Amino acid sequence: MGLNPGDTKPRGEGQVRAVIEDALLAQRGALIGWVPVCLACGIGGYFALGTEPSLLVFAGFMAGALLLLAMSRLVHIAYAPLLIALILVMAGAGLAKWRTAAADAPVLGFRYYGSIEGRVVGIDRSASDAPRLTLDQVVLADMAPARTPARVRVSVHGDQVLTSYRPGDTLIMTGHLSPPAGPAEPGGFDFQRHAWFLELGAVGYTRTPVLRLAIPVRRGWEMHIFAMRMAISNAVQEAMPGETGAFAAAIMTGDRSAMGQETLANLRASNLAHLLAISGLHMGLLTGFIFAAVRVVLALTPLALLWPTKKIAAICALCTGAFYLALSGGNVATERAFIMVGVMFVAILLDRRALTLRAVAIAAIIVLVWQPEALTGPGFQMSFAATTALVAVFGYLRHADMHRLPKWVRAVLSVVISSFVAGLATAPIAAAHFNQIAHYGLIANLLSVPLMGVLVMPAAVLAVCLAPFGMWQVGLWFMDLGLWWILFVADMVAGQTGAVGHVIAPHWTVLPVLTLGLLFVVLWQGRARFAGLACVIMAGLIWQQSSRPQILIADNGSLLGVMTAEGRALSKPKGSGFVAGIWLENDGGPVAQDVAAARLGFQRAGRVVQAALGDWTIIQVSGKVALAELARCGGADVLISNQTDAGARPCLVYDQRGLRESGALALDLATNGDLIITTAHQLAGNRPWNRGQGAANGPVRLSLDAKRDAVAPRSDRLLQASIGAD
Repeated sequence: MGLNPGDTKPRGEGQVRAVIEDALLAQRGALIGWVPVCLACGIGGYFALGTEPSLLVFAGFMAGALLLLAMSRLVHIAYAPLLIALILVMAGAGLAKWRTAAADAPVLGFRYYGSIEGRVVGIDRSASDAPRLTLDQVVLADMAPARTPARVRVSVHGDQVLTSYRPGDTLIMTGHLSPPAGPAEPGGFDFQRHAWFLELGAVGYTRTPVLRLAIPVRRGWEMHIFAMRMAISNAVQEAMPGETGAFAAAIMTGDRSAMGQETLANLRASNLAHLLAISGLHMGLLTGFIFAAVRVVLALTPLALLWPTKKIAAICALCTGAFYLALSGGNVATERAFIMVGVMFVAILLDRRALTLRAVAIAAIIVLVWQPEALTGPGFQMSFAATTALVAVFGYLRHADMHRLPKWVRAVLSVVISSFVAGLATAPIAAAHFNQIAHYGLIANLLSVPLMGVLVMPAAVLAVCLAPFGMWQVGLWFMDLGLWWILFVADMVAGQTGAVGHVIAPHWTVLPVLTLGLLFVVLWQGRARFAGLACVIMAGLIWQQSSRPQILIADNGSLLGVMTAEGRALSKPKGSGFVAGIWLENDGGPVAQDVAAARLGFQRAGRVVQAALGDWTIIQVSGKVALAELARCGGADVLISNQTDAGARPCLVYDQRGLRESGALALDLATNGDLIITTAHQLAGNRPWNRGQGAANGPVRLSLDAKRDAVAPRSDRLLQASIGAD
């Protein structure tokens, strides 16, 4: 350790080495908490790559991991965990690569119109509130089975009622299908990657009648569970008409197809949307109620003297949670919740403390190994952020002397602290993903969450227990009271002035830096843990300095958005509404599309729209006629069209074909006035889920000096273009 005879402290390098080794040795009792962190670093690194790594690269990783494992046996015991951490990072990348390969399924490579046949495996609603069907065993006209997507998702427009279709039915319709869309803007949410892991090869819509082609003669267990879920949902909605019935069906079966858009908006604005999804809260309340009820019942019998009632109650709660998972459809959020409570009840069976950071770490490891792609979703991030924060804070408060306080005060404090801590832990993640902050969310949760635990979930269990006797309306009546109150609170809070604040989308580095900093504060042993606050501050500074593109162009060439002093101006008041909404939300200023279209930022002449960025002119042309009548580039430096342009033009052209390969565009000015064009595919990379989009090239840079030195400079006047205002 570098000690000299007579010295009481090591000197120089030896002293520094001793301090480092002591700090590392102090972590040995809490190293399991770092295992999911290291796995997540490897998984996140894999998804951040610009190109798909080959199997040869992962073979090198495996060889490197074996070498590091051998080295860990030779180095000082304090440094061995660092080498194992590198092995876990490599393992995380390998797990993500394996999961990507396992999810490989055909993806539609073109726009399809024709007959669509498939088996119903999902019924929900789209973002536009249209009923939506998910089909497997898909058959498309004149398409070989090897090229046919494994699953498709079809929105049903018109007045058709989908309740007449049962899970497992084979349906046929005529509709439009297209490949899953890429990000709405460069660096935005990648739906293509999300759809890849769902094996969703095409999405589309139909306006024709949906016909039942065949009724299943035999159903597998998955279809039986699905049929049971939809039957319970329909029965609950018949017994409880209105929004409370739709709410009850959502928390009992996971079927949210009947929820109204206004109700969903109020729940989001009041930070109560988590009560709608079957996640950790519902799973915890249900299994906790079953655990407590079984223990109480057994305690009233002589069996309490002979049997381990606590472990029997844990087994009953675990089985109930498994059934709830299956009934709810087994979505990712519910799977995470079940794994969490499963780890806790297994800890009870093994006579271990249930609520510890070790249990949270084990649950996170299971999820990351099973579904590495879950790391990038807000559900995983928010649920584990809330759970980790709650366990850490209440673990600290366990040492506080609160026994002098009355029991009711302690109960109220527990609710207040848990709501505040969970809300604080999830707020930055929700703001980064959804660009909004519910200012009165704590108040809404304090008024609603306790009622969910003491009335709504017990009433749901009571309704299920009384259902065989035809008396489940008793439980549903109590559920209706509790859910009415929650919806009332959501409506009241959402209606307050300033209930929701909006923030711009942060740079992609913000969440990783913020998360690593907070995890360091929670997991590191010793005073050095507070060094993690430097990462938190850094993340805040990066977010504060985040900026938005000056001009955005949709991947279909039909919509432009220009940043102005009032906010982003849009090129048209309707059409491409989904993309327009995402742009405005990411800007931190969501308004109606027609309001954004009324802002000054464009010159319009018929189907030609012109925008300026510095010394550069961007023109967007809609329709074949307007494009054909446009002389040369019409004074544009960059020409955008929603059609395929057959001729050569003396400007940079992004037509339908080019945008299909590049994806959405973002245009910005460099400090010297050059025009920089960033494509969505460039930032997403050339990966399996977006194959066929072309090479992932770097940004296009148009030189301002070259433009000024051009022999025949183009005119900036839009009216010189030969156009037809049709």
